[in-house]
Amino acid sequence: MAQDFERARQRNIGTSATAVLSVNSDDAIISIRCANTTTSTINIEIYVESASANYFLIKNCPIVSGGSLELIDGGSKIVLQSGDIVYAKSDTASSLDVWMSTVDAIST
Repeated sequence: MAQDFERARQRNIGTSATAVLSVNSDDAIISIRCANTTTSTINIEIYVESASANYFLIKNCPIVSGGSLELIDGGSKIVLQSGDIVYAKSDTASSLDVWMSTVDAIST
């Protein structure tokens, strides 16, 4: 069966949690790239809201000015189910860009 690769992205994320991906089927995240677009170090959070609880993928992680962070590497994947929402947040206004690659509607 062919895979359905998708992307989700948000730019200029600041101090309010911003939904990057709302899941409507069984999906897998294969990449999350976070980039600091400011001239100073920022601290970020990425988490999944699932069944009204938050599960952090990373919390209070610094990214230097102009730097980026790849959260998933080495072939790892994060499986999501319908209703899960991936959020991103920074400690600085309009400072974070997030690019996420997923496989949509994986069979369970």
